[in-house]
Amino acid sequence: MSASHCGFLLVDKPVGPTSHDVVQAARRALKERRIGHTGTLDPAATGLLLLCIGRATRLQQYLLAWEKTYEGEIRLGWSTTTYDTEGEALGEPRPVPELTPATIADLSARFSGEIQQLPPPYSAKKTGGRKFYELARAGEEVPREPKRVTVHGIELEAAQPGRLRFKVTCSSGTYLRSLAHDIGETLGCGGHLASLRRVRIGPWLVEDAVSAETLANRPQEIEPRAYVSLASAILPFPEVVLNPTATDHFVHGQEVAVREVEGNFVPGAPVAVRERSGELIGIGVALAYLPRARTVNVAPRMVLTEVEAAAKP
Repeated sequence: MSASHCGFLLVDKPVGPTSHDVVQAARRALKERRIGHTGTLDPAATGLLLLCIGRATRLQQYLLAWEKTYEGEIRLGWSTTTYDTEGEALGEPRPVPELTPATIADLSARFSGEIQQLPPPYSAKKTGGRKFYELARAGEEVPREPKRVTVHGIELEAAQPGRLRFKVTCSSGTYLRSLAHDIGETLGCGGHLASLRRVRIGPWLVEDAVSAETLANRPQEIEPRAYVSLASAILPFPEVVLNPTATDHFVHGQEVAVREVEGNFVPGAPVAVRERSGELIGIGVALAYLPRARTVNVAPRMVLTEVEAAAKP
């Protein structure tokens, strides 16, 4: 791929670098300044990063709505200050109860669906312009602000003594470190995240990703399956296809009425907007939806197409 591309790149992040490090390496390798990602992985975590390239960076906030799937392992017996292996132990080790099928089933039920979760004290979440980890390192009190997240599916399996393997599909913004900590507290023995790998973001899989090492050092070897064009990108909400006249109106900031639509459109909710070629040209918001007439009115919220290029001579 070349710097002229705009779209998405699937990258398999290794242990060590931050998500920002991978973005910086991509900027150098692809000679493109406009690159961002759609969800941070901690340095100790591995797996799928979805990079937005060129004009596709305008879609970052919309792609955060995709659910994500993680695999990893929880070390039971003690909690840590950071909820993972990087932190210091909180107290003495505690005995780990027997992880019977009934115990695991109870845990799966307890941590499925909508749950309240406290972010780890050492996290990048901000309060008053300061990150939680900055407060924690300074010895200041970290706000206890629970947030509601959704665990769409959780699989737990007893591993070697004191270890619990998991596979979790969850909403964006879920803290897997907090999940590991809370499972340990529910068992009464404490626990922390020992390893974590993100294997899926929406429809995209880590098996199709390019390694961070190849991206940084041999970008010419990136396989086509790691690149997602704007025409093939799937967004987490309904979409409409515009004829040439409606496309011209949309990219110039005008509301359009679209007939013969498929899907469920909710007034006020985002809509992916494509032209007939399949190219994604922007994001709209549904203003009115008439199911029987299969008609939806869509107003532009964000336009990917350069207006100058779309304008008539």
